[in-house]
This record gives sequence, C-alpha cells and structure tokens, in this order.
Amino acid sequence: MRLFRWLSVGPIPTAYDLRRLGWQLLVDKQSSGRDAAHAQLGRLYDIPMQQWLSLAGANPVQRKWMMMIDVPESHDRARLLRLGFGDALGYGPSLDELESRVLRLKEHAEALPRYRRHGAVKLDLFARDGFVAGRAVGLHPREFALLWRLAEDPGEAVSTPELLCDVWRLSFRPETNSLAVHLSRLRAKLRTAGVDGLVETLPGGSYRLSGGDRPASAARDAEFGLDDYTRLREEPFPALAGMQDWTAWT
Repeated sequence: MRLFRWLSVGPIPTAYDLRRLGWQLLVDKQSSGRDAAHAQLGRLYDIPMQQWLSLAGANPVQRKWMMMIDVPESHDRARLLRLGFGDALGYGPSLDELESRVLRLKEHAEALPRYRRHGAVKLDLFARDGFVAGRAVGLHPREFALLWRLAEDPGEAVSTPELLCDVWRLSFRPETNSLAVHLSRLRAKLRTAGVDGLVETLPGGSYRLSGGDRPASAARDAEFGLDDYTRLREEPFPALAGMQDWTAWT
C-alpha cells in the first residue's frame, strides 16, 4: 500500500495530493506500522518553526523519508539535502513528477546501507562484523544482527519483543535466555576491542546504544555539519525570517 503523511499546516494543495493517484493519507498520530514505512511531504514555509526544528533534528533514518516542496532557492534545497532529507523540490512539480520522486525516495529509504557507525564502531553488512580502529571485533552472526538492529535507531530504546522479532524472527518470547546470552557475549567482545558500555540495558528490559558523553544535540551537529545546524537555528529560511511572533507558528 502506498502511504504518505502531510507535514504542513492546512489542507494539501490539490496539485500535490497523492490521493488523486490512489495513495492513502495518514493523519494525526495514525501509524503505518514498522513494516509499512511511508513518505512524508510538506511545503517548507507552511511548517511551524518548532515542528521544523524537530524534523531537522530527527533520526537520520526518519529524515530519509521526508520531502520538502516549494523551496525556491537552490542553496536552501542544497542545505536540506545536506541535512539528510530525502528530496527537496522547487515550485510547481506536476503530480506525476511528484509521485515519481516519492517512489524514488521510498526506494532509496528502504535500501540497506552497507555501513553503520556508532562512536568508535563501524559495522559492515557485507563482512557481517564490526570494526574498531580498523580491526575486526569477531562477531557471531547473531551478535552482529543485534548490534546492527540497535544501530538502526541509535540512542533509541529497542524492546525485547522487537529484538526477538527482528533478529530471531520470533513473535513470542521463548523460555530460553538466548537474547541475554548473545548480548553478554557481544558486550564482552566490544569490551575486549576497547569499547565498553556501548550496549545499555534500560528499565523494563529494553536496550539501546549509548550516546556517549556528548549530548544528542552535539552528536547531530557533528553529523550534519556544525555550520549547517547553527545556520538552521539562527538564520531561519527567508519566508520565516520576517516573522515577528514565533507563537503564531506554534
């Protein structure tokens, strides 16, 4: 099923309404489910400032699904692409062009990257192993799958049922402690490689990758490029810069 969400305030312009081509619109807090990711579209200057800052600081995986429309300036479109948005368009794309670009965005967003990085650890999907300072950690396939899944949402809690489903393909909790055993071995190998405390256990039995000593905002600044992120905060896009009362946008 082709799903999309409209990010901007107000109704979807008829010219950009993918429902005319058979797409389904997700509204409010409606979820598409983990296995049905969806494109997120919006007109840049119709997005409230607080929401825009939230989108720009979203998880990189989420930003891949976002497309900004009606961005007239080339340098602003380039900045959006540097921030990791899936696409950025100027004024007036036809509905057919918009659908083609959304389909391409979806294809790219669903493609698995070869590498994932978190802190000092680099994961290589082809080698099915992790590397620290260029040296292989020597991960068992299940250990690699666990670390790869946690690195999909770095810093975010992943529950035990999610790990059992995504790594073991189980829809129930088995009586064995296989997950705990593999996590223990994974932590031991990372510790031997000089990376201790990377995998955290949270209250309630969920897990996440540690964000390290830097705050999340600092990590995002490093990822996007500090200059881009600073300009985003201090120099809003031209159509927003003239707003005297930000509360009108929130």
